[in-house]
Amino acid sequence: MHPEMLRQLIEARSRETQNRARQDHLVRQLVRAQRAHRHNGLTGDDAIPAIPDYVDGSFIDSGAANREHRVPAARNAA
Repeated sequence: MHPEMLRQLIEARSRETQNRARQDHLVRQLVRAQRAHRHNGLTGDDAIPAIPDYVDGSFIDSGAANREHRVPAARNAA
């Protein structure tokens, strides 16, 4: 066989082997992540606790978009 044809065949085989190794690695990572997810007892329905928008623990109400938006601590003290 011509040396150039042989070199191209070897390179093609090497690329195929490397691509297969990358795919196998991704599959192993996915399986590990799914296993860890099941092991931790997490499901897609788990709720994340609400994080307050302000330091005092308050939240932005839904009507705040139409009003002037101020942080409660920025109001003038009485």
